[in-house]
Amino acid sequence: MKKIFNLLLCFFPFITLNAQINEIGVFLGGSNFVGDVGNTSYVSPDKPSFGILYKWNKSPRHAYRFSYTQSSVIGNDLDSEETGRSRRGYKFKNNIKELSAGLEFNFFDFNLHDYHPKITPYIYSGLSFFAYDELYVTSGGQTRKEKNSNSLAIPIILGIKSNVTPHLVLGAEVGARYTFTDNIDGSNPDNGNLAPLRFGNLNNNDWYVFSGITLTYTFGQKPCYCAE
Repeated sequence: MKKIFNLLLCFFPFITLNAQINEIGVFLGGSNFVGDVGNTSYVSPDKPSFGILYKWNKSPRHAYRFSYTQSSVIGNDLDSEETGRSRRGYKFKNNIKELSAGLEFNFFDFNLHDYHPKITPYIYSGLSFFAYDELYVTSGGQTRKEKNSNSLAIPIILGIKSNVTPHLVLGAEVGARYTFTDNIDGSNPDNGNLAPLRFGNLNNNDWYVFSGITLTYTFGQKPCYCAE
């Protein structure tokens, strides 16, 4: 009877928390846009971004990650090295509010039950849902808002992280989002009546990038390992 009781105690953490450890924290950094207006540099933060995130560590190698991030993205043709854009002179500003869920994979074991210092690169991907303003550019080059809109994106995040204290994990990451829209910058409005105002490469969708640091606090029960 005592052996059965001890065995149940070993499985109890798996029943309650699946023997996992949790992380909750913040993201602080910057954002930039890559599309038909403005600079074409892929990593060139020019507006602040911030967010919150939660991770459920399934193993030392992977975790389920959920986050909310928001920022403004801007583009100005005068910042572009392309002659055609700099002569055109269009500019825009849009607001991005993103919810994301997916899987984070650690290249090295990152066992948060072990409090010794450790470091690992990681990659994250999944699916993002984001809200933005549907824009269009008038024949006079002025950007106007038509309506609120939303779309999906595929995030591709590369980063590196380390446990700076037994309960704090510090990370640095760069995350590009390939979106399912080509109109964050107003170059390709969905409204058919605005079709004559479309410009740029209509076969390529827009990207936006969040770059910055994450700081998370870890909590949760340690797993119970039964004796052989």
